[in-house]
Amino acid sequence: MERGADPWKDQLTDSQMLKLFKCMKKFMVLDPEMPLQLQLTFLYIASHDGCHKQAMEAALGYSNAAGSRNTDYLAEIHRYKEKPGLHLISKERDPSNLRRYQLVLTKQGKALIDDLKETLYD
Repeated sequence: MERGADPWKDQLTDSQMLKLFKCMKKFMVLDPEMPLQLQLTFLYIASHDGCHKQAMEAALGYSNAAGSRNTDYLAEIHRYKEKPGLHLISKERDPSNLRRYQLVLTKQGKALIDDLKETLYD
């Protein structure tokens, strides 16, 4: 049997859940140990592109530390310095308030969103 093939494909009971499952597997390609909290952070930013970090933290119930840890990893720096970040977002200073960060999808982040949409809406 082909690696990654579904041995139960003939017993599929919910094709919509299969689409969601396939989307979640796309995150595993980026990092096989990616926590759900990181996935939720990315999806919030994708649905609120350009949002402020504080708004994301409030919406997801994160502390400032959790918000920083997740956005750093989605940007350029994994908290374990030996691993690079995912480069899916950029953290940019808000020109109207330099103490705040705006969270913006990068080209790679937009490509992932396009891939997820294609999987969901195919």
